[in-house]
Amino acid sequence: MKAISFFKDLESNAYPGRGIMLGRTSDGTKAVITYFIMGRSENSRNRVFIEDGDGIRTQAFDESKLVDPSLIIYAPVRVLGNKTIVTNGDQTDTVYDLMNQQMTFEQSLRTRTFEPDEPNYTPRISGVIKVEDGNMNMAMSILKSDGGDPDSTLRYTFAYDNPLPGKGRFIHTYMGDGNPLPSYEGEPTLVEVENDDIDTFAEKVWNALNVDNKVSLFVRYIDLATGEADSRIINKNK
Repeated sequence: MKAISFFKDLESNAYPGRGIMLGRTSDGTKAVITYFIMGRSENSRNRVFIEDGDGIRTQAFDESKLVDPSLIIYAPVRVLGNKTIVTNGDQTDTVYDLMNQQMTFEQSLRTRTFEPDEPNYTPRISGVIKVEDGNMNMAMSILKSDGGDPDSTLRYTFAYDNPLPGKGRFIHTYMGDGNPLPSYEGEPTLVEVENDDIDTFAEKVWNALNVDNKVSLFVRYIDLATGEADSRIINKNK
């Protein structure tokens, strides 16, 4: 698989839904985490990211307009020791709790399926990065229905030991807009990760997302030598 531009890939898709990109800067010194949310409905667009301890959570921008919080209010990012967990739903808590009980990333997600939002049955996408002794490894997962049939769950886990500098893996919920929304297909896309500082990188990602549908963006750089994290949040609602 040849690496493609992360930004051009985002620009080419008006509605990738929610997306996770995990990777490593081209100088090899930092792990990179990117998570974004998009929305078509007023309820989905009525959100912001806010800091929550070492992670983040979603929150209604205007509480009076919140209709159904079940699939839109959750903690996308949580930190468990030297592991950073990022997902597109409340399975973040599942992964955190069960990995804390010595289950693996894959085992913890065996307890979950796709989202119950008929007819889309939105995939649950998840990722985890572990930073230890100057090294990193990461894994990603997608749980989705089999061609829109809710009676069958497809489970895919992808593990990456010592990811190469300048490379990332990008997974998102939808292949594009539609009704019903078509689920992501294939293994996570191999994308280029350059050596931008965190502010430049976050701005490039934000500008590449569709202006009408983008809602919020989270970016974190983790220094592999020290384990120190630096994060940025960009919200469309202000």
